[in-house]
Amino acid sequence: MRYSSLAAAAALVLVTVSTSLHGQRPDDQIDPRSMQLVVSAKAAAAAGNLDGATDTLETALAVDPRNRAAFVALGDVSQARGLSGKAIRYYREALELDPNDIAALKGQGEALVTKGAIERARQNLSKIKRLCTKGCAEATQLAASIARGATVPVVASQTAKSTKE
Repeated sequence: MRYSSLAAAAALVLVTVSTSLHGQRPDDQIDPRSMQLVVSAKAAAAAGNLDGATDTLETALAVDPRNRAAFVALGDVSQARGLSGKAIRYYREALELDPNDIAALKGQGEALVTKGAIERARQNLSKIKRLCTKGCAEATQLAASIARGATVPVVASQTAKSTKE
């Protein structure tokens, strides 16, 4: 009698733990339905349907919230809409899933340049250069964006001074 309640409790714990572990998927397996939705959303964005692409990408994340490609694509769509702050957030979500995602680092760097955070964009560029042992297009594109963005605030501030005088 004394051992039966203890045995029942142990059995309950064993069943609970084993079923919760069995139901989890490995981190590297993304639901194929979610990946298909990302492909559809990219096609919609390429066709200029940014609202449809956003809706489809949000659905992809509802299907599998670990879909890093969906976060990166949402960041790209937000950038296309001119919503740099929102894009930075989506790229950050992708980087939380994989800190070495080169596409997310590049996208976030470009969004940071748009917001005027050149130094943070340079940090992303240096991380991309560390990850790409051979030269990669993302590093070149981000470096070009930084070069363009670094000159824009100077010109804007000079224009603002000349209009005040």
